[in-house]
Amino acid sequence: MHEYMEEFINFAVTLLRVIVVTLIGSVKALIPMGVLPRKAVNGQICLITGAGSGLGRLMAIEFAKQGCTLVLWDVNEKGNEETKSMLGKSGVKVYTYTLDLSKKDEINAAAERVKKEVGDVDILVNNAGIVTGKKIFACPDELMEKTVAVNCNACLFTAKNFVKSMIERNNGHIVTIASLAGKAGTAGLVDYCASKHGAVGFHESLSAELRKLNASGVKTTLICPYYINTGMFDGVNTKSPNALPLLEPEYVVDCILEAVLTNKEEMQIPRFAYLSTAFAGILPTEAKMILADYFGVLETMDTFIGRKGIKA
Repeated sequence: MHEYMEEFINFAVTLLRVIVVTLIGSVKALIPMGVLPRKAVNGQICLITGAGSGLGRLMAIEFAKQGCTLVLWDVNEKGNEETKSMLGKSGVKVYTYTLDLSKKDEINAAAERVKKEVGDVDILVNNAGIVTGKKIFACPDELMEKTVAVNCNACLFTAKNFVKSMIERNNGHIVTIASLAGKAGTAGLVDYCASKHGAVGFHESLSAELRKLNASGVKTTLICPYYINTGMFDGVNTKSPNALPLLEPEYVVDCILEAVLTNKEEMQIPRFAYLSTAFAGILPTEAKMILADYFGVLETMDTFIGRKGIKA
């Protein structure tokens, strides 16, 4: 009888903790930006992959404003150097590295150079991403492999190179720029959705390992936005602009900075996404498809154009 009572008490305490943490998380997710206190990251080394354009470039600018030393990775040397030149007046140190993030040997080699030439990374932002925008049967095998390599596998190898020192110092922050495509699948994005589901799985499992290791000083943030107007998804269309609008990159970067500097574990953009992903976890597949039809999610890629060429 005593054992049953003890088990009941333990379960009740656990349930209470879950409710409290859920309420706190819900408030943090809905509270306006700029209200929560922000941590200082000045002087910290911030590595951003895919820094030669789009979100990566904008994040570099914002982290420079925070006083970070910037390490910029991109396959596009010209774009990466343009980002560096834009940071010239910020007064922060900026290091650029040209590498193909679909190749683990290049990631490992660049990581060793960073550790020798710059130091231990404090903030790792896995941002680089590519999209083919092709139906699965029309997508060449090599492009499918590259999509998974850049969007998912690169996260594994950057983490393997830089997170160990964070654990040893019990200080650091890993940011995974995933996508709502990592929470649900859609037509025309089979390879992309698979890669982003992988990125979400990577992030959640890494967070679990850090908890297991009692590395409470190493924070993680998962970012899951809807389509962003950076050129990567040129031509996509939304039939529900109020619930699921096409996002402006400047707004998304503001959200990312807010999440990182306030140690939010996850941010979905727009906020309507929290509701949709919550329902997705409990609804049967047919019900989810009915909602997808209603919101026009399955037709978003019908008018896709995208950028010319594929870049990491």
